[in-house]
Amino acid sequence: MKVLNPSAHFRVEESEEQLGCPAHATSHCHKEFHQVLICRVTSRVDASVYSSCYCEGESGQIPVVQAFSLEFDLGNHQPRTMQAHELFRYFRMPELVDIRQYVRTLPTNTLMGFGAFAAITTFWYATRPKALKPPCDLSMQSVEVAGSDGARRSTLLDSDEPLVYFYDDVRTVYEGFQRGIQVSNNGPCLGSRKPDQPYEWLSYKQVAEMSECIGSALIHKGFKASPDQYIGIFAQNRPEWVIIEQGCFAFSMVIVPLYDTLGAEAITYIVNKAELSLVFADKPEKARLLLEGVENKLTPGLKIIVLMDTFGSDLVERGKKCGVEVISMKAMEDLGRANRRKPKPPAPEDLAVICFTSGTTGNPKGAMITHQNVVSDCSAFVKVTENAVTPSPDDILISFLPLAHMFERVVECVMLCHGAKIGFFQGDIRLLMDDLKVLQPTIFPVVPRLLNRMFDRIFAQANTTLKRWLLDFASKRKEAELRSGIIRNNSLWDKLIFHKIQSSLGGKVRLMVTGAAPVSATVLTFLRAALGCQFYEGYGQTECTAGCSLSVPGDWTAGHVGAPMPCNFIKLVDVEEMNYMAAKGEGEVCVKGPNVFKGYLKDPAKTAEALDKDGWLHTGDIGKWLPNGTLKIIDRKKHIFKLAQGEYIAPEKIENVYLRSEPVAQVFVHGESLQAFLIAIVVPDVEILCSWARKKGFEGSFEELCRNKDVKKAILEDMVRLGKDSGLKPFEQVKGIALHTELFSVDNGLLTPTMKAKRPELRNYFRSQIDELYSTIKV
Repeated sequence: MKVLNPSAHFRVEESEEQLGCPAHATSHCHKEFHQVLICRVTSRVDASVYSSCYCEGESGQIPVVQAFSLEFDLGNHQPRTMQAHELFRYFRMPELVDIRQYVRTLPTNTLMGFGAFAAITTFWYATRPKALKPPCDLSMQSVEVAGSDGARRSTLLDSDEPLVYFYDDVRTVYEGFQRGIQVSNNGPCLGSRKPDQPYEWLSYKQVAEMSECIGSALIHKGFKASPDQYIGIFAQNRPEWVIIEQGCFAFSMVIVPLYDTLGAEAITYIVNKAELSLVFADKPEKARLLLEGVENKLTPGLKIIVLMDTFGSDLVERGKKCGVEVISMKAMEDLGRANRRKPKPPAPEDLAVICFTSGTTGNPKGAMITHQNVVSDCSAFVKVTENAVTPSPDDILISFLPLAHMFERVVECVMLCHGAKIGFFQGDIRLLMDDLKVLQPTIFPVVPRLLNRMFDRIFAQANTTLKRWLLDFASKRKEAELRSGIIRNNSLWDKLIFHKIQSSLGGKVRLMVTGAAPVSATVLTFLRAALGCQFYEGYGQTECTAGCSLSVPGDWTAGHVGAPMPCNFIKLVDVEEMNYMAAKGEGEVCVKGPNVFKGYLKDPAKTAEALDKDGWLHTGDIGKWLPNGTLKIIDRKKHIFKLAQGEYIAPEKIENVYLRSEPVAQVFVHGESLQAFLIAIVVPDVEILCSWARKKGFEGSFEELCRNKDVKKAILEDMVRLGKDSGLKPFEQVKGIALHTELFSVDNGLLTPTMKAKRPELRNYFRSQIDELYSTIKV
């Protein structure tokens, strides 16, 4: 008997003598293969005979069901061959010829149907949307650090050591830019445009050359190549901002950003606190503001103002009179080119930037941020997104969020490190949409205020029942994909409904990041679905460089701010007066890691309030750990107060609930220790109120509706309804409101430059309305 196998050939010979039975046979290995085939042979060949065959070798018994042909002879030892088709017959399986015959009997329409179904199935399988593979188990995104009193870390870390650097050759912001020069192959770096013109670009090497010229000019002017040398930048986002920054870093100097929304008093305070003797400014108006401080003997240390825009000789003469040199950026660059110096790069532990934070009370505080702080935060972002959306030289960032804030600084450092392009807006936020269409960015960092405006405008345009139904239906379909981890912008709903929204941002956005303030889960989920791009939400503050937590790829759920970033640990500590206990997974958010700042400039008392003896940054925010290891910000510690009955109130938590009311644009919740209830000042949304009121049966202009008592009552009822739905306690609900027609803003002094409410100023501004509400409401 002979068995042929695809991987082996065996010769089987009968031997009655060995077994003593004519019905059995033993085989010996064919010399060529060193295996032995044992086959029990009966008087008839059938499936049971074949299925009892096996090979016996070093790895054990191996069935030979894969045999292609079988040669055997039971009587006269003459072999014959059993071919594959005979095996099929014995196993009662249809042969290929039978299948062919059967197919020929089918009607043409049936065959065409089978073909179409097969084609559609194949096309679907090849093009079906695929969920983004998350970098970790989404049900457990953080774990507790051993022996750390409840601190948690990212599961993306291999050990209990936080991430400091992602790239071995990038340990300072200066080295990050040098890496960008290499990986970009000297590609486009910084772009700007004039009205109705295309973007014009500076290459990486051009930017590097201009930066070193600016740094050399500073050295020639007598400034030190040292982390003790502070240089001011008083400008909007523009290419010169980055050029000056890199010029300072090339010679280990420290930048001190200024921004006009701080106000003249705060700018004077910063110039003196940081002992700035030179400030780069973009416009002549800012130079005049700085000169005014010198003329009034408020900033006697300021000696040089470098202007980016053109200016007249009158400004130069005015400067001379008070001992200030006014010089152009071009002249500084030429001076440096004629007196080139070899760069003296900084060390990782050297200061990079002193970022003055605009507090809601008192003077700004200068957070001292090192190169290691910035690089570790950038590295953590790259680590989280490395398998999903790592930036490349093909990426384009739209730069419009203030470079004076660390959020935008970190985003731009990530882009420069990867050789990507940065395109700047024209400086007018009203022209941002036009800039987006021309630039077509792929990376788009945003703040919740802009997201809320986008959301409101989209739904305002769905002004008929049919349009609203289609928008809701399409968003629900896309949101279902989100829950499956699928992010895309090429679905049927994208083509029919969301294409216009995506095109308004340039049509190529693949990554968005939001931070700086809480964002509504409703708004975030809808925009994730509508924009069809990876959309991350983070949480942090200046004192931890920018972010300390970030959502991970694949987790597109809203209502949390992600897991701890790989560069830091996060723990919650008790806040007894608010009944938040760490043992219950709630408490004040504290952060520790290489991204945490070194302290406030010349302010040890404030530093001690923020940093404890073990190096933990106390943020003042109240957080809660969710079962999947992500963090949810639920409250704010710093603005709590007591009502007359002794109940603690966190007004910002309540305001965030009421802001979800459709006609409400802004709200200020107020309470007093001698009063038993809360009241609020509400600014209705000028774009929404009229249509919302019309549905309720009210007519009139925006101002007339704001004076209408019935409209005020309807808005209050909607706010209270949302409060109940969100679980606000009865004492947390406002009992009365006053409507105000003008938005709180930086210009009227009611908001900080980071759009946080200045509560003392709001209280004083609305003192008469507050007193009237308390005098007329009876509880």
